[in-house]
Amino acid sequence: MKAVQRIAPVDSVKWVGTAVQPVGYGLTGMNLKPWSVYAFIIGIALWFAVGLMWKDSAIMVVHVGAFISLVAGYLSA
Repeated sequence: MKAVQRIAPVDSVKWVGTAVQPVGYGLTGMNLKPWSVYAFIIGIALWFAVGLMWKDSAIMVVHVGAFISLVAGYLSA
């Protein structure tokens, strides 16, 4: 009998964050604001959480920068 392979929590967060990002791109392409911004914020937050789980400061820094750029662009529009 095979043992059930468990998925690590970080893998679940990583794949949900990865799936949300193309949704944000699609919403942007359809000019559906603010929904595209919400999707990107969720994706950025999930990938930031992955960086925390992996203790990977490069992933965290990139996503903090992406969040700042996204919010600044949204507020200036």
